[in-house]
Amino acid sequence: MNLEELNKIANKMVAPGKGLLAADESTGTIGKRFDAISVPNTEDNRRDYREFMFRTDKTMREHISGVILYDETLRQKAKDGTPLVKLIEAAGAVPGIKVDAGTKPLAGAPGEVITEGLDGLRERFVEYYRLGARFAKWRAVIDIGKDIPTYNCINANAQALARYAALAQENGIVPIVEPEVLMDGDHTIERCEQVTGWVLQEVFNQLSHAHVALEGMILKPNMIVPGKKCPKQNSVQEVAERTVRVLKQRVPGAVPGIAFLSGGQSDLDATAHLSAMSAIGNLPWPLTFSYGRALQAAPQKAWGGKNVAAGQAAFAHRALMNSLAALGKWKQADEKAA
Repeated sequence: MNLEELNKIANKMVAPGKGLLAADESTGTIGKRFDAISVPNTEDNRRDYREFMFRTDKTMREHISGVILYDETLRQKAKDGTPLVKLIEAAGAVPGIKVDAGTKPLAGAPGEVITEGLDGLRERFVEYYRLGARFAKWRAVIDIGKDIPTYNCINANAQALARYAALAQENGIVPIVEPEVLMDGDHTIERCEQVTGWVLQEVFNQLSHAHVALEGMILKPNMIVPGKKCPKQNSVQEVAERTVRVLKQRVPGAVPGIAFLSGGQSDLDATAHLSAMSAIGNLPWPLTFSYGRALQAAPQKAWGGKNVAAGQAAFAHRALMNSLAALGKWKQADEKAA
């Protein structure tokens, strides 16, 4: 493990005003997105969709530090024969790869899931590195409900995250560690804060046991928000303050940066919350975004399978808004001005 090189890549991924584009939807997930805009879910359409974002040159150079890819996309070539990975590298961004195999029910734990994909992962990392990936992502999913989460679920997922992260670093790849506490359900913001703190504590315990070098990883956490069905939806400022508080309590300062998931929030909410957190300032690590839907919903709709220019304009707008948010400088008026 070359920790100096891992740290260099991790720092590039959280460069000021830049964030990660999560373009790692599985074939099934992108199919649901395409259904909503009446676009057939073909390999060519998946390629064309991702290619127009990667070719939005100014946006990629100025606002995107890395792109999380799906296995298919890592291997795909653009229409002109250029590997998509090369388009990302040419824009100065780091190519990455989603490596988990999704969630399955956790045995003996009703309502809880475990992320799978550790079998053969060492060999896959060797191939992914050869194909150009320099960071990876593994998502653990923690749900809040009656009598859940349990310690069994949190511990099992934290151990899997740690084993994945250790294998990534062994192969020269920066691991994004993503423990997501879902915002589904009717739980309060207080409950989300309690569970997220518990999850982060257990994750960093397991990372320590697995000898994962914190200087060579990125954390991708949820924000502290109430459940979607909770009657009380808290203010942007309260979400920001509670999230920063939990992170300060649980995340060591050695971590190079924190890139938030949007987790089902609206485009504007994800941007507003990130900006409010960044504006608090005086934090031990930079904060940025690692957004999928919050960066892509607008471009998908504008593109509609045909209009590349409109798709690129929408992508450029959302990337700029989130770039401002990562710097703590976004304002509602910026949306209309742009």
